[in-house]
Amino acid sequence: MGYSPRLKEEYKGRVINALKEEFGYKNVMQVPKLKKIIVSRGVGAAVADKKLLEYAVDELTNITGQMAIATISKKDVSNFKLRKGTPIGAKVTLRGENMYEFLDRLITCALPRVRDFNGIRSTGFDGRGNYSLGITEQIIFPEIDIDKVKRIDGMNITFETSASTDKEAKSLLTQLGLPFKKN
Repeated sequence: MGYSPRLKEEYKGRVINALKEEFGYKNVMQVPKLKKIIVSRGVGAAVADKKLLEYAVDELTNITGQMAIATISKKDVSNFKLRKGTPIGAKVTLRGENMYEFLDRLITCALPRVRDFNGIRSTGFDGRGNYSLGITEQIIFPEIDIDKVKRIDGMNITFETSASTDKEAKSLLTQLGLPFKKN
């Protein structure tokens, strides 16, 4: 057999049974699962300085362990001196074992390093079972060397699940270990 991430094994062992019990699923295939995690970052200052985009791609690659790609603008915005097709951000789409490894590092290492952290808000659900989370500083990740950081930027993390409702998705993410605030 090979290596399998801790959260993946926990999902197969404990989370599936807990969700089946909570929502009354009759089949294992009805249980919602995490499809992918998208980590994205906008670099608005990249219009003036192209090096900032390279730093953003390198940092996302270090954080996620998977090669990041540059995203391009879809339309012209004259107020920001932005042309269609100009690289303006970076993103990574994580699936499979990389996704579970990143989620484990996010929960156990990165989120506890946030100043005055007492949980993440549960208002980031989109109504279709997906959850988005904003992080204000990339330096909470232990993979980032603070001395080499050019500027402190935030990033967006989107969790795409196969759940059909927000309640199912929140229960899935809570079972996987995301620390939601208590209302």
